[in-house]
Amino acid sequence: MVKVLINGYGSIGKRVADAIEMQKDMEVIGVTKTRPNFEAKMAIEKGYKLYAAIPERKSLFEESGIEIEGSIFDVIEEADIVVDCTPGGVGKDNLEVYKKYNVKAILQGGEKAHYVEDNFNSLWSYDRCYGKDYIRTVSCNTTGLCRILYAINSVTEILKARVVLIRRGADPNDIKKGPINAIVPNPPTVPSHHGPDVGSVIPEFNGKIVTSAIIVPTTLMHMHSLMVETSGTTREAIIEGIEKTPRIFTVSAEEGLNSTATIIEYARDLGRNRYDLNEIPVWEESINVVDNEVFLMQAVHQESDVVPENIDCIRSMLQLVDDNMKSIEMTNKAMGLLK
Repeated sequence: MVKVLINGYGSIGKRVADAIEMQKDMEVIGVTKTRPNFEAKMAIEKGYKLYAAIPERKSLFEESGIEIEGSIFDVIEEADIVVDCTPGGVGKDNLEVYKKYNVKAILQGGEKAHYVEDNFNSLWSYDRCYGKDYIRTVSCNTTGLCRILYAINSVTEILKARVVLIRRGADPNDIKKGPINAIVPNPPTVPSHHGPDVGSVIPEFNGKIVTSAIIVPTTLMHMHSLMVETSGTTREAIIEGIEKTPRIFTVSAEEGLNSTATIIEYARDLGRNRYDLNEIPVWEESINVVDNEVFLMQAVHQESDVVPENIDCIRSMLQLVDDNMKSIEMTNKAMGLLK
């Protein structure tokens, strides 16, 4: 049983913590918070040992009546690995702490790709990250793109891909940012950074993927529209590739799953905690092939699709399982994912 420390018990951290607790080969030895908010109280109620991420702020927790175990430096030496789920830009600074304490660490997609030894996706780079010390699990959008590109690549050669990302303005709990009555090019330059980020995981696709992105006034999910040039394929082959690829599945607009809102309702009806949809839904009606070019649209639940990737990344870095598909199967079964 390997010991995992979650540094940052927020939107991603609390989901990763819960996913770890579902696994048979790992356990959470503690979670950290920078301030005594409702998430800190919830962590304790769920049975997680709580630590102050910043030692100087321990008194804030005490003043708020929240009992903590100490600071991160009281637990970090016990950890086999740290999953850093702090806000973007913070993980880079934390990396120096992890190196000082000689503990392996996983950073999230909000950090730059070059800060770490390699970039992780369960389907594409499990073997490359095996046994390494400092790895980044890529962002929700990059994770979604890696999965669909794997499905397409499994049945045909990808020559070039063009992707338009329609991004949610903010997460549901974030009232500080996001467009209210606007559609915002984000970034306004084309191509966007998402293509090179895919290349950090799949080097052979560098230069083959061109992306652009906009943000819209919604909080539920991202959406991707893909146009992928191939060496030759059919609609039936693409659907078969999706069906065989883990953590991605087709949905039908005809059956009422005709928007991100109804897909989230589907996740609620599945009984998913926090209505998470770790898998990537692809609209079956959108899948088409014209002159060997694949067209399709998919949705990405930005709060949860990277969670199972973090679990597999732990297994890869700690050399718990030497086969990516076996780890994926273990994670999916424990989390109750589709397929």
